[in-house]
Amino acid sequence: MAKTYLTHLECSITGETYEVGKPHGLSKAGRPLLARYDLDRLAAGFTKADLAASTEPGFWRYAPMLPVTKPENRISLGEVVTPLIPLERSAAALGATPGKAIVKDEGRLPTGSFKARGLCLAVSMAKELGLPHLAIPTNGNAGAAMAAYSRRAGLRATVLCPDDTPDINIREIQQQGGDTWLVNGLINDCGKIVGGGKEAVGWFDVSTLKEPYRIEGKKTMGLELAEQFNWRLPDAIFYPTGGGTGLIGMWKAFHELKQMGWIDGPLPRMIAVQAEGCAPIVKAWAAGEEHAPLWENAHTVAAGVRVPIAVGDFLIIRAVRESDGFCMAVSDADIMATRDTIATEEGLLLCPEGAATAVAYQRALTEGLVKSSDQVVLFNCATGLKYPMAPVSKQLDKEVEIDYGRFR
Repeated sequence: MAKTYLTHLECSITGETYEVGKPHGLSKAGRPLLARYDLDRLAAGFTKADLAASTEPGFWRYAPMLPVTKPENRISLGEVVTPLIPLERSAAALGATPGKAIVKDEGRLPTGSFKARGLCLAVSMAKELGLPHLAIPTNGNAGAAMAAYSRRAGLRATVLCPDDTPDINIREIQQQGGDTWLVNGLINDCGKIVGGGKEAVGWFDVSTLKEPYRIEGKKTMGLELAEQFNWRLPDAIFYPTGGGTGLIGMWKAFHELKQMGWIDGPLPRMIAVQAEGCAPIVKAWAAGEEHAPLWENAHTVAAGVRVPIAVGDFLIIRAVRESDGFCMAVSDADIMATRDTIATEEGLLLCPEGAATAVAYQRALTEGLVKSSDQVVLFNCATGLKYPMAPVSKQLDKEVEIDYGRFR
């Protein structure tokens, strides 16, 4: 039996507690449940030296800080600690000081995105709790991760995608064993169908924040950052925000580490980045609200942040406010132009959602919201290889004399 320090689940809005060791969705109040640990015992039973000696792959090195109790239920596809890549050559285009903006490249994870973290934990806990059939609504990357980890665990996976989900994502989900369906609507419409199937089909709904453990996988981004920064955190984190699980998870991780005594400095400012065509969190934050109504006619090239309504909206906004952060929406045109600039100048191919954080950082510098001396982390949430790129049109004819002047 592995050590686990998980004690109970807690409603994020009422504080009501729920027993661990059995399946749970949302709380009775219809809000996310948060996993709670005996952090004093955890701090006494798991040290930084223990972490340094761990041979577990990637984020499983933090297993004592996670809810899975049995090692055989830790599903793995070869996770890695994702690298921190400073922006040097492209910094001038952003108006930044070279090296002050660092990209955390989550595209190096299995299935090519940070969704691997949350879905790995959700699937591992589903296996531990004896849930044979999982279902999820997705804009692409979450469905791919759920399908891959479910099949690795021997569980059934049903995935519902908006019918304009990028084709590569749809094919990836199906190829990795997910029963894949296209829906003539947005991700919230897919979510309604998944919710309706809980009784009719008997599957378990692993939608964003509608079960307690995806957030535990996403909090490993915060644990990794703290370790990579030698237990001192950056000044600010720019995070592409749809459902917001990662932003909430990192904020949770930082507080847990602080209570354990592993960090004692200031916590980062949390900046939620959305697209202008789907910015419900930005709108609610600017209005001083905690809940964000449905965003009508959502559209953006950054499919991963096209989430018209988020069940954890208040948790995102609370983390932003508590950290003295802010929310910002950026345009599709700026997203794609910045993606191209960083790719050609830096050799780093960001996904559109990751490029959105660079756009927001550039604007924040211009508007004085962050200082050029601040150390900031930009989250690139997926490999840029999954997204459309410009075609190549230049050709050479091997049958005619080559004009080498064109290469000068």
